[in-house]
Amino acid sequence: MIVCVAIVGHQNNPLYIQSFTEGDDALKLHHVVHCSLDVVDERVNNPKKSGPMLNETYLGLLYPTENYKVYGYLTNTKVKFILVTTDLDIKDADVRNFFRKFHAAYVDAVSNPFHVPGKKITSKTFAERISTIVKAFGLSSAG
Repeated sequence: MIVCVAIVGHQNNPLYIQSFTEGDDALKLHHVVHCSLDVVDERVNNPKKSGPMLNETYLGLLYPTENYKVYGYLTNTKVKFILVTTDLDIKDADVRNFFRKFHAAYVDAVSNPFHVPGKKITSKTFAERISTIVKAFGLSSAG
């Protein structure tokens, strides 16, 4: 189950963070997302040490914690997408497909002429689209 998704700008400024849990987990998930940025920077700056090629946008599993697994995706414009999940056995292809849909939704949101580049994404349509993608991911990975 996806518990959090985030979009972080090229200057490590949060553009969009959405948690899908009840309770007080939001602050903890923000911390997990923030910590994952160090791993993304390490993979981008030291490509020989990590698996993915430099031109590969999917960064794969960034790190597992006791309760979560954190996945990353980097766009050509250095915008980072972070996925935090509680599922321990997710197929890599499912995560890649999720990030493709997530990226397409992001592109549509920032292509809006009223969106100011580098500012937080506040579109209700974008939030609904992300919720739909997250729900579809939960159904596809469960079956």
